Amino acid sequence: MTAASAATGSDHPELVLTDITAGYFANDIVLDEVSVRVAPGKVTVVLGPNGSGKSTLLRVMSGFVMPRSGAVQLAGEDITRRGPAERLALGISVLPQGRSVFPELSVEENLRLGAWQVRRDRERFGNAVDAMFERYPTLKPLRHKAAGSLSGGQARMVEFARTLILEPRVLLIDEPSVGLAPVLVDGVYDELDRLKEEGRTILLVDQNVQAAVAMADYVYTLAYGRNHLDGARDGFEGQLDDLIKQWLNL
Repeated sequence: MTAASAATGSDHPELVLTDITAGYFANDIVLDEVSVRVAPGKVTVVLGPNGSGKSTLLRVMSGFVMPRSGAVQLAGEDITRRGPAERLALGISVLPQGRSVFPELSVEENLRLGAWQVRRDRERFGNAVDAMFERYPTLKPLRHKAAGSLSGGQARMVEFARTLILEPRVLLIDEPSVGLAPVLVDGVYDELDRLKEEGRTILLVDQNVQAAVAMADYVYTLAYGRNHLDGARDGFEGQLDDLIKQWLNL
């Protein structure tokens, strides 16, 4: 599927979490009956202070954490008990927080790992890799270079390319600007704007609150692992300063 076909939204389903309770240990509750809807072809942003459960929410969405109760649905289908590989096959792809390239592998090898699920279809496999070098032409001359030698901005583009290589139906993006210099953060948000213009379905978590809200269609906030406030972007832009002050005092 090309970017042009992605923009039609015909294969971009909604992802819905309903009353999710989840944690990592027996008596540990990180998310307490949290509900979130990621609308088709829209950018949904989740905000909250450190420790509010944002990263755990993404892990539940991607299948790395199984909830104790509640449901995860993709296009109306219950996928609550499906693991990460199954969800990737269904079209849910994750751009993880922090640097995630395999440093000893080349740029091209990193991309090939992103397409491993279709490796037996050699034509599709090769075309998927080539398409990412077309999308990110600055990576072409670096294709045989070790990913560990790249700058932070270059590595982030490799991660975007690896996340997009199978044309996912839903993108889960966790703190894409973390650890980057301000000029590189601008580049990351340029790419996010591009994805939004293509009509991609995106769930974004980022501590860069102002930039994240500026590109959001809908915003959820979490506090103490529970739903706090949610609504369309216009309702949040005027109260960001107050929200941030509240979070600093939590």
